[in-house]
Formats: sequence, C-alpha cells, structure tokens
Amino acid sequence: MASSSSSSLRLNNLLLSSSPTLKFKPSLSSSSFSLLSSPSKLPLIRTSHWHSFPVKAASPSSTAIAEPEGIKINSVPTKPIEGQKTGTSGLRKKVKVFKEENYLANWIQALFNSLPPEDYKNGLLVLGGDGRYFNKEASQIIIKIAAGNGVGKILVGKDGIMSTPAVSAVIRKQKANGGFIMSASHNPGGPEYDWGIKFNYSSGQPAPESITDKIYGNTLSISEIKMADIPDVDLSSLGVTQYGNFSVEVVDPVSDYLELMENVFDFPLIKSLLTRPDFRFIFDAMHAVTGAYAKPIFVDKLGAGLDSISNGVPLEDFGHGHPDPNLTYAKDLVNIMYGENGPDFGAASDGDGDRNMILGKGFFVTPSDSVAIIAANAQEAIPYFKSGPKGLARSMPTSGALDCVAEKLKLPFFEVPTGWKFFGNLMDAGKLSVCGEESFGTGSDHIREKDGIWAVLAWLSIIAQRNKDKKPGEKLLSVADVVKAHWATYGRNFFSRYDYEECQSEGANKMVEYLRDLISKSKAGDKYGSYTLQFADDFTYTDPVDGSVVTKQGVRFVFTDGSRIIFRLSGTGSAGATVRMYIEQFEPDVSKHEMDAQIALKPLIDLALSVSKLKDFTGREKPTVIT
Repeated sequence: MASSSSSSLRLNNLLLSSSPTLKFKPSLSSSSFSLLSSPSKLPLIRTSHWHSFPVKAASPSSTAIAEPEGIKINSVPTKPIEGQKTGTSGLRKKVKVFKEENYLANWIQALFNSLPPEDYKNGLLVLGGDGRYFNKEASQIIIKIAAGNGVGKILVGKDGIMSTPAVSAVIRKQKANGGFIMSASHNPGGPEYDWGIKFNYSSGQPAPESITDKIYGNTLSISEIKMADIPDVDLSSLGVTQYGNFSVEVVDPVSDYLELMENVFDFPLIKSLLTRPDFRFIFDAMHAVTGAYAKPIFVDKLGAGLDSISNGVPLEDFGHGHPDPNLTYAKDLVNIMYGENGPDFGAASDGDGDRNMILGKGFFVTPSDSVAIIAANAQEAIPYFKSGPKGLARSMPTSGALDCVAEKLKLPFFEVPTGWKFFGNLMDAGKLSVCGEESFGTGSDHIREKDGIWAVLAWLSIIAQRNKDKKPGEKLLSVADVVKAHWATYGRNFFSRYDYEECQSEGANKMVEYLRDLISKSKAGDKYGSYTLQFADDFTYTDPVDGSVVTKQGVRFVFTDGSRIIFRLSGTGSAGATVRMYIEQFEPDVSKHEMDAQIALKPLIDLALSVSKLKDFTGREKPTVIT
C-alpha cells in the first residue's frame, strides 16, 4: 500500500475516534442492556449523522464501500507479500515482520477471501490470544477487517486474552462460525521475538489444510483489504460496543471454559486432594495465558493455596522467559520439584495454554506416558468418560505407550501426523476420545484443541481417585507410583526427543533429502549396527474419515524389536529450522524400567546421529533441548 494510503487511514481513525459508538454492558436480564454512563468515555450519539456519512473515496489510494449498514468500509489497495504460507499451527513470524505494512492485514483478508461467505457473513467469530506483545494492536486490525467483510459480531476476551483451549470451548458453546487465535504458542514473546495467528472453524478445530492452502494462494494474488473505518475498541472492560449493525462483545475469558471443566471432571474429588494437609501442589503459568485461569480454577474453585500458583500474571514478554513447559525452559519448576522437600505434584503450561508438563516429587512424566496413563484411567477417574473412551490416537512421533493401552482395552487406535487438526476429523466422526502428542500436548474430544489445564486436572483426578480412601497420615500414592504401576502393566516405552532449534534451513533440508534418498534404497532385513530394519519410510497419512492424504510427515526407521528413530522438521518456530530427532525402545522387563532413559537409549541415539549425519549437515554438536 502506498504511504499516502496508510496516512489517510491513520487520519480516518483519528477523525472517527469521536464517531458515535454505543457501549453496553449486560444487565440482569439477558434481553436488555444498560448504557454505560461515563461521559468522559461515551461520545455524543449522533445516529443520523452516522448513517448519513458520505460514501466517497477516502484518499486517492483507498475507496469506500457502502456495506455493512451504518459503517463506512475502506477498500485499501495492497500487494502480495512473500512468505505467508501457513504451517501446522498457523502463520508464525517475528513481531517486526507482522508489523510491516499490511503484513497481518493481508493474511486476515486472504482468510476471508478463502471462506464461503455463509461461513462468516452476519456471523459470530471469537477472538483471543495468549497476551503476548502485539496482540492488542493486532486485535484492532482483525476486528476492523472482520467488520469490513460483513461479520456480524466478534466475541473477544478481556484485554484480548483467551487461551487456545478456551477459544475452542467458546466457539463450541456459543455456536460461533469460527475464531482467531493470536499466539506463537510456546515460542518467546516481545518486540524482538515471535507472534502468530491461526483460524479455527465452527467445531473449534484448527482450519484444515484445504483452507490454509487457499489462504496461502490468496496471499499471492490479494489486491485489496476491506477495512471498516471505526475507532479502536476498548478491550479493557466487559460489555458490548455497537457500530451500526456490527458489534464487539468483550467477555470474561475464563467463565465458559471453567463451566466446561466442571462438567468434564469431578471437582469435589479434586478439591478433596488439593485441600489435604499432606498434599502439596504447584502450578507454573510461566507468565503466560493460563495465569488468567489458574487462580479461578485451582484456588477459587478447587481450594489450592494462592501460593501454589507460580508466575501467575500474564506478561507480554512472559517475564523474559521461554514459555515452553519442558525440562529446559521450566527449569525453576523442575528445580523445585527435584529439590529437598519438593511438592507432591507440579505442572506447567505454555504460552497459549494448550501444552502441559507433569511432574511428581523428583519425577518427570514424559508426554507419551502421560496420555497413555490418562487414557488407561479415564473411565474410572473422570466422569466425562464414564462410558469409556471411544478411541485413542497419537501423533506419529509419539511413543507407542498409547498403542499398548488401546490394545489392552480393545479400543480403536489411530496414528496421525503432527498437528492437532488431524485429530479433529476423528473426533467429529465419533471415533476418538483421548489423544496426545509427544510435544507436551494432551487432550480429548471435549474441545478440538490440546488443553494444558485439562491435562493437569486429569492427572489430579487420577491421583485423587487413587487416594480417596487414604486417611490423614497414611502414605499417599504418588505420581511416580502411578507411572511405575502403569509400566508394570503395559511395559515401558523408553523415549527421548532431541531438538536442534534455529538451524540453517539449507543444511536441515539437505539432511532430510539425504534421509529420503537413504530410505528409498533401504529394504527389510538391512542391518543398522545391532538393529535389524523392519521398514523405513516417509510417513504418509490417509484420513479414515474424508480420505484426504498427507505426505512427507517424517522420516522413520522402524526395527524388528519395535525400536524407532524418526526425523522431522518442525514448522512451529519463526526463524530457521528446528530439527527434531525422536528415539524410542520398548522394554517389557520390569527390572529395567527404572533405568535412566538416556542410558537405556544411548545405542539408538548414537545410531540415529550416525545414520542422519546430523552434525555434518547442521554443524550442531549438541541439541538445544532434550526431553
């Protein structure tokens, strides 16, 4: 867009900052509203002037469109911007990229250009985010483009905050057409760091590739942005703001989600655990979005002490931290849990609240084990599953621990590519209840996103159920006890993931191409050190619901003893490439279950590094993160 256009838009916004808007807040009657009475904030209502606002070109480089009723819409010229292809979790870049002229606006408009009009015209959309830097500015851009494209109403979390699981929950409860999530998930926030945007459909599920591919296509041909000429919305107070026949309602980001959690879990059972004098609990919100949910849920509803919430205030830069709940970035929590006289139960969640880490006293639960243990105990400990899970599923790189549960419980089982949207079709078809990814994502069909607080509540439910008959003074069954009992029943899947973050893309891509060439020449029976190859491939997934096919989802070597090594590039960062290497080995022998995973897996780790020539291609001596 030419500089004169951006100048004219800034001028229009200044002129319209005193335009007539109505600000309402809900009264006790759901069918009536009371007008907010602050004369300093409420402009004089000049309805006739508003509706007679002339429709004419705002400047030589933007034109006005006479829709929807009561709002002037500017048609803002723009040009395609490179690099807006959407990954598995939306579009993620550095903040400075999104702040470039029209970068975000182009993508939002391309989204509307990709949807059938009936999916948004006069419809309801939800808007929320993880509280990171740039969310407030982005909220206003999204609201104005939504109004410009004929959306009827936007529900937005107070201060633009709403966790990813809560957005999914609100979409489903309020029967919205979809929703925007402003987040770069577990990646750092702040002016120099990451920002992201994605769109979820009416089921609360991330948009499928058929839509994200259309969005990308439209970013390559976009020529105009439809921008409503309305003032910024005050997101700091609850209530409804009306602009003509378009409205924005600022809502409590917690209430609908909390209500859903109360319907899924036995809150009195969990409260009986958290209020025991012999049980200590800590939750680290990592200065991210779950800080807004932790006190209302864990303290106010479930009776935990206020001091059990750590880093509970959401901050735009996450307190200069990296909001990724793993053993590296949640080091403070790990130190507490492994310290002398540590709490009995510890948990953390990430930037947008969809990931989780579970810890016992001096004990780490791998995400692969976590989803398997939740699935194995769901029917007994969680009322939502009182009739039993419908089916189980995991992402391809996740360990086979869940497979063992599905086999024993005789449940349908699915292996899908990485990306939560692949679980959604199975859930909507009634085939799937509990699922998870090794990347600290766990969830169920109560919504269509992974859900960090849900996973914490699931684990608290299991611990509470196992200890419900324990009298004060009796030794409680611990997190470690629950995990070891599970291993004794199902066997242990030793599992580790090596992350090499922000590698040079060229070297990382060359490594993957080398591996693809290697597997094309491999055959069953080939020897890899002491391991015998069963098969090697680049994972392809055919959706059993709609028949869609996804290819090139990770190079894997599967050996005859069930061991696996897997390589894939992650699309969840905003710079360079993250190379992920996964190593797994099944061990049925109970006497070996308490071995350190890195020791048990060392022969496979050495083999994986040798086979991939990872050091040669990336130049990396050591991984950034080991889990």
